[in-house]
Amino acid sequence: MEIFITVLGIIMVGLIALYVLFPRTLFGFFRDTLRKRGKLTVKSIRVGDMIWPYLEGGSPDAEPLVLLHGFGGDKDNWAAYAPEIVGKYRLISPDLPGFGENVRDIDRDYDMATQAARVRDFLDAMGIEKCHIGGNSMGGFVSLRFALDFPERLISMTLFNNAGVVGANESKLQQEAQGGKNPLEIHSPDDVKRMLAFVAHKPMKVPGQFRKIFYEDFAVHRDLLDKIFWTLVEDGTVKPLNDQLGQVKTPTLIIWGRHDQLIDVSCVDVLKNGIANAESVVFEDVGHIPMIENPKGTARHHLEFLAKH
Repeated sequence: MEIFITVLGIIMVGLIALYVLFPRTLFGFFRDTLRKRGKLTVKSIRVGDMIWPYLEGGSPDAEPLVLLHGFGGDKDNWAAYAPEIVGKYRLISPDLPGFGENVRDIDRDYDMATQAARVRDFLDAMGIEKCHIGGNSMGGFVSLRFALDFPERLISMTLFNNAGVVGANESKLQQEAQGGKNPLEIHSPDDVKRMLAFVAHKPMKVPGQFRKIFYEDFAVHRDLLDKIFWTLVEDGTVKPLNDQLGQVKTPTLIIWGRHDQLIDVSCVDVLKNGIANAESVVFEDVGHIPMIENPKGTARHHLEFLAKH
């Protein structure tokens, strides 16, 4: 027993030292642990003049399910969701251009039509003719644009609190954006707490050293992220897809969190009324990222929908 306590103490001291002196190393350890739990492998592939990093899990013979992250996110936004999915589908989660470890060139275009075309090129490079697609927030907007532009490539589509349509009620993000403010911009490590509370209904507590990492990574790409944010606002609120929803022929599931402050839940009615035979589910006590806030409940509805198609 004494030996066990001694070993445990040494481990704790080591973890504290890593947290204080090498927080990125410890952060990477937790990230890799989450990937392993989801049976995900980091891979990359050349798509034109870009190298696309992505996570992949599940049988290579299973139907592909491509999941796209939101603004400011990356491929790991789906890592906590992966354990619910990989037993039945080939999950593929890429870093979209402009985010994560993909190309982050401020001189490129990042409008939703361009990003959707890049996803098509990614599928071509992967040798995937048809897939299920899903996306959260901006990734949902890209998915919706993809369904309009390349419907022949899809089996089904799942939209997780997607951008791209305007609902009956304005969200807090819409209100602030109309005043010229980007509420997703991070101004300090402590400001990460505000941003997380804005995105999730019950935000996770992130240690100070890890908040510092989030802030540093944001600061490095601040100008690019600002450009993409306002492109997203332009595409989503000035040129929304409300009047094009009737053209969507892909079987569609809409998943939303009731307490989303970024994109109001009234968008669910717009999507469901606009897309023929669309299904929807709204979770209580969930905000903008249901696949992270309620992965099991979200996956249950998602898998039931996918099984129909």
